[in-house]
Amino acid sequence: MAKAARAGGGAPVKKKESAGFAFRFQKVQDEPVKRDESYTPRLKVRYVESVRPAMAKEFGYANAFRVPEVEKIVLNIGLGEAIRQPKLLEQAFELLGNITGQRPVVTRAKKSIATFKLREGMKIGCMVTLRGPRMWEFFDRLISVALPRTRDFRGVSRKAFDGRGNFTLGVKEALIFPEVDIDKLDKVPGMNICIHTSAGTDEEGRALLEKLGMPFRRA
Repeated sequence: MAKAARAGGGAPVKKKESAGFAFRFQKVQDEPVKRDESYTPRLKVRYVESVRPAMAKEFGYANAFRVPEVEKIVLNIGLGEAIRQPKLLEQAFELLGNITGQRPVVTRAKKSIATFKLREGMKIGCMVTLRGPRMWEFFDRLISVALPRTRDFRGVSRKAFDGRGNFTLGVKEALIFPEVDIDKLDKVPGMNICIHTSAGTDEEGRALLEKLGMPFRRA
């Protein structure tokens, strides 16, 4: 039937365009990874079995489901140099995909800035929003593998909260992630990692992340 339709002069089917780069991801999947339904990331297990009860006891939540939890993690790489060196954006896109196991989204300039020769709509970075199992797996790798690889690491700031329990972490060099191959990069980018929680206050958000293992700097 398909061949007959094509022979009858039907319009050719156009392939769906990708984000604009010929990416060669090692780990990024176009289709969701099929997981064992019984699988639960170990950090999620820790949250359910120990962190949630401890938070309920400390803050006196009447209902266990009112205990704050991590809702999503957003990773963002901004590259002003991409205006003149588009290859840097392609490399950052692939890097972010390999770190998270999820295809990133290209971010664009919201307004034009003549001083920087920036026009509205130009590609200036990329980002990934993680939820569910991938979020928990990334968070686990961040606190147990990546952050301890930081040179002269003494913990992360306890003050980087936004007043609503969300925490932002600045990473100067993505080399702390084992998935990064420096030989494939012309420049090692940094990134911002924002951990969004359902906590109503910074105190609750800080307690949640600390109990999950976030290595906060000693006061």
